[in-house]
Amino acid sequence: MLKQLKKNQVPLIIGAAVFAFSAGAMVSAPEIGKTLSQWLKLDKNQSEQLSDAAKVKSAVFPLVSKSPVERATQLEAIAKGFASADRNRARYLLASDLIETRDAQPALDLLQGLEKDYPVLAPYILLKQAQAQDILGEAGKASDLRQKVLKLYPKDAAAAKAHYLIGQPENQNKAISQFPSNPLSWEIIRKRLQENPNQPQLKLILAKYAYNQAGIVGILDQLIKQPNLKPADWDIIGTAYWDNNQFRKGAIAYSQAPVTARNLYRIARGLQVGGQSQDREKAIAIYKQIVQQFPEASETGTALLRLADMAKTRKDAIPYLNQVITQFPEQAATALATKGKTLESLKDAKSAQQTWDLLISKYSKSDEAAEYRWKIAQDKAKAGDYVTAWEWAQPIAMNNPNSILAPRAGFWVGKWAMKLGKQQDAKTSFEYVISQFPYSYYAWRSANILGLNVGDFNSVRQMNPEVVARQRPIPTAGSDTFKELYLLGQDRDAWLQWETEFLNKKQPTVAEQFTEGLMQLARGENLSGIDTISKLEDRETPQEQTEYQALSKQITYWQARYPFPYLKEIEKWSKERQLNPLLVTALIRQESRFEPEIKSVVGATGLMQVMPSTGQWIASKTNLDSKTIDLTNPNDNIMLGTWYLDYTHQQYGNNSLLAIASYNAGPGNVSKWLQTLPKEDPDEFVETIPFDETKNYVRQVFGNYWNYLRLYNPEISNLVAKYSSAQPKLPTQ
Repeated sequence: MLKQLKKNQVPLIIGAAVFAFSAGAMVSAPEIGKTLSQWLKLDKNQSEQLSDAAKVKSAVFPLVSKSPVERATQLEAIAKGFASADRNRARYLLASDLIETRDAQPALDLLQGLEKDYPVLAPYILLKQAQAQDILGEAGKASDLRQKVLKLYPKDAAAAKAHYLIGQPENQNKAISQFPSNPLSWEIIRKRLQENPNQPQLKLILAKYAYNQAGIVGILDQLIKQPNLKPADWDIIGTAYWDNNQFRKGAIAYSQAPVTARNLYRIARGLQVGGQSQDREKAIAIYKQIVQQFPEASETGTALLRLADMAKTRKDAIPYLNQVITQFPEQAATALATKGKTLESLKDAKSAQQTWDLLISKYSKSDEAAEYRWKIAQDKAKAGDYVTAWEWAQPIAMNNPNSILAPRAGFWVGKWAMKLGKQQDAKTSFEYVISQFPYSYYAWRSANILGLNVGDFNSVRQMNPEVVARQRPIPTAGSDTFKELYLLGQDRDAWLQWETEFLNKKQPTVAEQFTEGLMQLARGENLSGIDTISKLEDRETPQEQTEYQALSKQITYWQARYPFPYLKEIEKWSKERQLNPLLVTALIRQESRFEPEIKSVVGATGLMQVMPSTGQWIASKTNLDSKTIDLTNPNDNIMLGTWYLDYTHQQYGNNSLLAIASYNAGPGNVSKWLQTLPKEDPDEFVETIPFDETKNYVRQVFGNYWNYLRLYNPEISNLVAKYSSAQPKLPTQ
């Protein structure tokens, strides 16, 4: 977040003598000397290497990212070609573009008879024809075409759109009853509720199917006032509240829902986190009820952990933890770690050590075991005992590959090997990190030390890496109709189709969740889309984990997790400020997930989270009229944010580590750290940043930068692939 600058802030110019941050590389790394004009160069062969969307051989799909004006000539040529799938796609896309500009007759000519040649989109072709007829003033013909959709395709999602557009009460009723998950049905319901709010069944439909839409909490607040709601209705209401982070309201609703382990747990948890002191004892009583009534449910193990957390004394927590350890093996590691810390606080060192020993012997692959090992490794390294630190850290990278600590441990094994003079072991360790954890910040640090062409803290600002733009990936779920609409960039119709099909929102498959994320990104819901896709790594069952691991090996998964919105603005202002566009993109992803209107609790606004006061200060420095600047406008926001990022770089001799840290924590804090933290090694500097928020921020921004580089730059993508295929092993001490 951009911090407000004090008027008397003294610039901190950090010269090359202060930081030897490029030192330590095992091989000197050359610059990636690409010009910004090459940044988004699209090469067919390279794009096929970088995206499995090339599995669909199409000349039309790559044109989707271009504007209608830019693609018109190419589409016209394809539309006039021989009969083929691409000819059908070109006709449909070109006609859609013409309809948007109200050029209806040429659009109709392109669509004439296309429903027979292009059956996967047949109902949508008829609807396009109807739209064109409306533009021409032929309302009767348009109505006949929509009725034709209802006659020929009554169960297709397109029928919901036909019902909506016809607009008669009987059509609206059918849309609601037959397609309750279609957003057009929600729109009909909202209009009816405006006319007559006292329609609880319509509100229940929204609670069940549109629980993630704006304004739903207000509808739920009205709905709970209705008499005669059934337990099943309360379950729907409670779940909708819960999914909107209204936990106390959810708890109250669940108290009238059917009694299940899940519902009882949510009642207790909602009361516990609801913020009202009188609810504490109620929550404890309900947690105990779960233990008594559902002794074998998975929620019971979590309830016992909550009871331990809420115990009056540390000693009172131990029986609850012991019960988890003996009865709930999936949560035993968490209980053991909590027990170990509790015994340490009680000064029972012997029992605490026995607990830790049990954790790392019986649950060695748990995250808790990794955390314990890492704590010991860090303590040993601080004491200068790099051999023992190595011994404690090495198993984390080997046995806990899904732990967030695994790439960190593998990297530091390499760093400690360097301190011990074991250069070959260090090299092997860094190669292991790139191979096994290519997505991590530590893979970038490893690549830098190995001398790969990835930049370091001193050089990354000036780099302009070539980037190959991606095609849209093929969705992993949904009908052929939905996939075709999505790949053609028909995002509204694709969304309507997907929402109608996607009825498994509460318990989506891995494929469905990934597709939901793709659809959110396509609609510009970047924060939600990135979050939905990222959370796939948290899937718990063995089958889900297997499916996720398979998906995560595809580059399209990672490209969706690291998307490229607002390219033109980023390219323009990165060039203006002479900043690496991937570094700007990485910072934006961290600050706002590419959301232009998002605001922090302190008022930082938009993509680069610019404070209004900082924006005014920058405007005064650049002779801009602050009254004409809109921080929610992507161009204005990126203009100001990149100016400030350039400013922070200038303050620190173009050292990007310090510039990025200052962007988050402010120059005053960075100035203090430069007086107290180790400056010889940038990795040790990062590890010792006293603010956890800034420490994580630095790693996340540069981790983002690395991911954009490895996913979209052909040179680095190919290098990472070679390391992955080599499968090196982490050395033992």
